[in-house]
Amino acid sequence: MRQKGLFHRFYPDEWVDSAFDIDYEELYKKGYRGIIFDIDNTLVCHGAPADERAVRLFERLSRIGFRACLLSNNQLPRVKPFADVVGTAFIEDAHKPSTKNYLTACRRMGTSVSNTIFIGDQLFTDVYGAKKSGIRNILVKPMNSKEEIQIVFKRKLERIVLFFYKKQQKNG
Repeated sequence: MRQKGLFHRFYPDEWVDSAFDIDYEELYKKGYRGIIFDIDNTLVCHGAPADERAVRLFERLSRIGFRACLLSNNQLPRVKPFADVVGTAFIEDAHKPSTKNYLTACRRMGTSVSNTIFIGDQLFTDVYGAKKSGIRNILVKPMNSKEEIQIVFKRKLERIVLFFYKKQQKNG
């Protein structure tokens, strides 16, 4: 049996450049019905308000037939205005990577862990929490390198994990 590697529990199911590059129509064809998104550095630069591109994405998801929910460790004053602009459900102060609110997001959307996808930019909160919850996940590259100091430290550790992830992907 092949060794998965020291960091396999943090490996994303998929890794793409941007949440805006994902083929959502194809995901819908494959049976996915719910999408949980992180906000900062996933949909907009850290701390930025919802922009036109984010609004268009959520309109597109709705037209396709997806239910969506924002899942953020940020507080209500950050998350609610963003959710109001893009017109979607949200959970603030989510305590990611705890599984509780990933599962709550599925209930709010009326989906299950098997037909929901999580999209976020951090391995140790976003991806790890989704994996522990049994939800397929897609890691996106952070939109901006300007981040809070605790995230900067996590990014250094993420680079190590992603090095081994890429090596495993290359070796099949």
